[in-house]
Amino acid sequence: MVDYQTLSIVLTGVGMIIALTYYGLQIRNQSRTRQAQMFMQLYNRYQDNFQAHGFNMYEIFNKKLSGYDEYLEKYQSDENFKLAMDRFLPFYEGLGVMVKEGYLSIRLVALMWAGVTRMFYEYILEPIVEEGREQTKYPRLWSETEWLCKKLIRYMEEHPELKT
Repeated sequence: MVDYQTLSIVLTGVGMIIALTYYGLQIRNQSRTRQAQMFMQLYNRYQDNFQAHGFNMYEIFNKKLSGYDEYLEKYQSDENFKLAMDRFLPFYEGLGVMVKEGYLSIRLVALMWAGVTRMFYEYILEPIVEEGREQTKYPRLWSETEWLCKKLIRYMEEHPELKT
């Protein structure tokens, strides 16, 4: 025969397990909701910064840069290029930090911005990043953007179904 004290201990334990499970599920759901909110804020910023101003990325990034000097010359002479760089680089630096610190999934970035990010990296950033760091004497220049682009390219290679 089970006494009331044992029964109350067992029921308390079951109640605690149910409460902890529920709490864990709520925390997980809250984290996913926050990530979705952050992603939508970034998406809206992207829309405001680029598409609302009529940027045509293919027009701006129409040829691969040969080096940092060409970047500086184009930055000073082409107003659309300058405006795009002044918006792209800080956007990607912030996006890189968010992904690196685990606040945002690389999968979300791949689903939304894979093509334009790869194009930006291969045509603009990759040819100038090392030389830019040397000339500015700032070894972390565009480091989060470079990290994000490389991680995204690796992710795309691992997930060919998302290939752009």
